[in-house]
Amino acid sequence: MHTSARNQFAGTVTAIAQGAVNDEIEMTLPGGEVIVAVITRHSTQSLGLKTGSPAFALIKASWVILARPQAGIRLSTRNRLEGTVKAVKPGAVNAEVEIALPGGNTLAAIVTMESVAALGLAAGEAVVAFFKASQVIVGVSG
Repeated sequence: MHTSARNQFAGTVTAIAQGAVNDEIEMTLPGGEVIVAVITRHSTQSLGLKTGSPAFALIKASWVILARPQAGIRLSTRNRLEGTVKAVKPGAVNAEVEIALPGGNTLAAIVTMESVAALGLAAGEAVVAFFKASQVIVGVSG
């Protein structure tokens, strides 16, 4: 699979909460991390999603918000993944921050250089990544 999304995670659907228009899909990655997506009921059906079925999640790096764990930030986002900064690749305005997740996956985030400095983001530092369930694209192979 080739996409422009920096973050591509394969997992297993572990829960589906059906709604009138949208469904909430919970996907567990091999490392135990959980990603929640909100997609249309039609998409759930057309993808053939069921509990136990394999699926993948796509999250654009620019949709990821970063914070330091000790900041005690509480947000309305459904997805909160803790990890360690693996690398910071600086640019003129933005930086790409690679985050090592406990299960072995890497999550990429695009943040401003100002945010890198303000948060003290550097390799080895603890970080929390947030993204909304509505920003997760779900797919299946085949």
